[in-house]
Amino acid sequence: MIDLNEVGAFPSLTVSAQFSVRFGLYLPGIQSTDDFEVLARVIHAGDRFDPAIPAATFALAWQQGSALDLWTATVPLTPIAGTHFGLPGLHLYRFELWWTAPGGTRQCVCPWITDPFAREAEIGRMSAFILNPAAAPFPWTDDAYKTPELDDLVVYELQVEEFNDTFDGVVDRLTYLQSLGVNCIELMPVTSMHLDFDWGYGPLHYFAPGRRWGGGAGLKRLVDAAHAAGIAVILDLVYEHVDPMFPYNSVYAGLSATEGAPSPTNPMMDGQNIYGFGPKPDFTLAFTLDYFQNANNHWLDEYHIDGFRYDEVTDLYVPPMDAGYRTLVQQTYLHSLTLPRFQGPTGGYSRIVQCAEALDKAQTVLSQSYTNAAWQNGLLYLAESVAGGAAPQHSYAHQLDPSFMGYPSTTAAVDSEGNAIQMPVAPFQYLESHDHSPLICFTDPSYDAGDPIPEGDRSRFYKLQPHAIALYTLQGIPMLWQGQEFADNLSLPDTGLARIHLERDTHWEYFYDANGQPLISLYRRLGGLRRTVRALRSRASFYYWQQSLQGTQVLIYSRHALADAANPESWALVALNFSDGDATVNAPFPVAGAWREMLDDSLRPAPLEVQPASDGVMLPIDVPSNYGQIWVKVS
Repeated sequence: MIDLNEVGAFPSLTVSAQFSVRFGLYLPGIQSTDDFEVLARVIHAGDRFDPAIPAATFALAWQQGSALDLWTATVPLTPIAGTHFGLPGLHLYRFELWWTAPGGTRQCVCPWITDPFAREAEIGRMSAFILNPAAAPFPWTDDAYKTPELDDLVVYELQVEEFNDTFDGVVDRLTYLQSLGVNCIELMPVTSMHLDFDWGYGPLHYFAPGRRWGGGAGLKRLVDAAHAAGIAVILDLVYEHVDPMFPYNSVYAGLSATEGAPSPTNPMMDGQNIYGFGPKPDFTLAFTLDYFQNANNHWLDEYHIDGFRYDEVTDLYVPPMDAGYRTLVQQTYLHSLTLPRFQGPTGGYSRIVQCAEALDKAQTVLSQSYTNAAWQNGLLYLAESVAGGAAPQHSYAHQLDPSFMGYPSTTAAVDSEGNAIQMPVAPFQYLESHDHSPLICFTDPSYDAGDPIPEGDRSRFYKLQPHAIALYTLQGIPMLWQGQEFADNLSLPDTGLARIHLERDTHWEYFYDANGQPLISLYRRLGGLRRTVRALRSRASFYYWQQSLQGTQVLIYSRHALADAANPESWALVALNFSDGDATVNAPFPVAGAWREMLDDSLRPAPLEVQPASDGVMLPIDVPSNYGQIWVKVS
């Protein structure tokens, strides 16, 4: 079993106030008895571009009897005159694998092995550690924090560098995110950043946040500040494929290509590539599961992360790989039961978020594993169609009700005592994601996807409004993509390097302009309603198909939450008008009482109310074009 305490790089101060570092590296099947050597090459970051200063070299020793063939060494970092070596600051390191053929020549089999357990990493392939004489544990302040319930989540997906440069830049926007009703941030991959802009889906370091965004300390500051604001943080993890330079790919491939060298079995990879994304880990192997389980636990324990979005589970969830995925999420769930932030007031299931990108298998993955959320593109595709000019169909309203679409509402789990329970599950629902062009692009008849960098016409922002209202009033977990709330409009090509290597910085100036301000205002009002109207977070809805699309482009549905010990019954009635003309429709109000239109209530000089005298009474309502209404029962 992997022990994170013995692998990686661990600097410390000696009794003589000088630094040393302990290295540990697992290389299963690679042993000194087969004439292998492992070297560590170390240089201070301040010296790396000086040709007169070479890296220091240290030999690691193979630990005989180690089940995973641990190579280790503790070496002094004695300062060297004329260099920064051994002084406080960032040190870079890599490993090398050498082999001597029987009676032959010593040769370097793998000249560049990045540390697969590095806790710090520089840009690209460099593992790193920090020498700090005053090093101290991070001062967490989130003891009282609780991860929100699944049904209460409003998620905001962002790419750190595009959103606001660094982890601290994201901290600067937390109040802004709160104003949208957001209480969960989904960060695109935060590890293995290359020197050029990159989405991070070619993972190399699985334990080290990107240094140019603030490194480990910066991510901890973000999570701690987010928790203080009541906002969860989940990470996008890429376990289905790796960068070709990932050590458990490159080392064993290098051995296979070396004539006469021993060729031990790769402990982690199956030798295949996934659609060109990169080499594929083998989830039927114990070392693979152990490695990724330790990575998950590391993020949960060391960084107080609230959960994960697992990339490309659609491709991973095939026999026999699916059993490995199910084991990973189950063991992660069980570990989360030991962490107080995931526990509700009365125990029960863990609140950890485990979301699978399972675009065409979401229902299956949710019903068969400890996964409690899933990406799926159903609403996104329908919204793109309607935004492009197609008339809305009943299918749009059906997508807003996961149970109608065949999604389970719960899955089998256990509580902290091991008792069998049912855990709630729900799909993420979204209009935009990092994988698609912004919705505003589809509203523009002149939009030309053949342009090098086509942009949507933001003056058509009003076309986005009914979709936004649907997003905040649907069942499931609403997710926003960065900038959609003010109609950010840079498109995304379907293929090519520009898709992932062209940085599309969030246009914060749009927040202030005539197109962005009305949309931002709408999102903020919707966020407030989602937070305060319990019916909008419930799992009950009814689509009035007989009253919808009757010579109009208006969809009507109700949302309902039963009374409980702490809350009264809650009702809402939603009408969405996707047409360019105002529409008067007869809406069935489910129960008698006073109903108030709340979407624009704060903008009116006096409330707009109706009083159905009995349940199910039909009353005319005037729904503005490209807009909607949210009627809430107030008494």
